[in-house]
Amino acid sequence: MRISERVDNAVRAMAELAAGDGTPMKAETISRSQDISLKYLLDILRDLKRGELVRSKRGPDGGFSLSRPAKTISLADIFRAIDGPLADVHDTSLRGLEYPPPAEALPMVWMAIRGSLRRVLETVTVADLVAGDLPFEVEQLADTYRRSTEDRYGI
Repeated sequence: MRISERVDNAVRAMAELAAGDGTPMKAETISRSQDISLKYLLDILRDLKRGELVRSKRGPDGGFSLSRPAKTISLADIFRAIDGPLADVHDTSLRGLEYPPPAEALPMVWMAIRGSLRRVLETVTVADLVAGDLPFEVEQLADTYRRSTEDRYGI
């Protein structure tokens, strides 16, 4: 799976908003803080607004803010607002996906991948990210990945 630059920037922008004091934050401030092009960030914020994850306020005291508490916004919510469904397989529902032999088990692999992504992305909230307090299972998965990578490359 490829995590797009757009999703990465959206998650960082949401974390920036969550770390604030709740007052609307200017896009320029987020742009500078996270080193994201302002024009690109505004496009991302528009998608997040359409996904009902942020709201905007015009005027001198305006800016962007989270539309609901950070503890209720999962990383999966952000992924879906920006890129659509998690682990999409050529725009086909996995429930009805069938392949002829010898690839007939492949839909099960795609389901497992989507399930794994959900297990992480739906359990980590923006508040968890900002607090640096990730769910134990996510920390375990990251540690397993880190150790296997070190073993593979002899680090």
